[in-house]
Amino acid sequence: MSTQKGNTKKSGGPKYKNSSAFRNDVHDTSWKTKQINSMEITGLCSRCSDVIAWKIKYKKYKPLTQPKKCTKCQQKTVKHAYHIICIKCSTEAKVCSKCGESGDVVKSPGLSPSEQASMDSQLQEELKMLPERKRRAFLRNQELGLYEEKDKDKTVEDDIVDEDVEGEEVYDGEKKDDHIS
Repeated sequence: MSTQKGNTKKSGGPKYKNSSAFRNDVHDTSWKTKQINSMEITGLCSRCSDVIAWKIKYKKYKPLTQPKKCTKCQQKTVKHAYHIICIKCSTEAKVCSKCGESGDVVKSPGLSPSEQASMDSQLQEELKMLPERKRRAFLRNQELGLYEEKDKDKTVEDDIVDEDVEGEEVYDGEKKDDHIS
């Protein structure tokens, strides 16, 4: 088709059409590609998270080989590609790690896998120290969803002590006294 003025009319659709969508892990099964695909996008605004997700989806994401310098604290603590602010500074200032704008951060960063493993092992050690009755009560209440994210700084013993102070035992979400009658 010529780009000549007045000759811009197209006839028909595209000559070739993709029969299937692009997948970035079809021909490349390296550990780096698997690591990039399994990466969790956190600490970004909705626009920046969409940009990073697009880069990952179409194999344009290039991870960092060396940590970058944070623009807030001037330390080499930025470990994610395309970010300009480290996780610590972005959570303190409540800004996007990529663009630096304050606003709605879609998903705030959580614990790293090593920190999560240490927290789980600490919880298991505390549970071993509890009597059987209190351990089962804690696990039952945890399954029911009575322990939430807001109480993460409290220990298991603090939760049990709080239940003992209140003097009420919970039986399937209701007070035990209500079932006796």
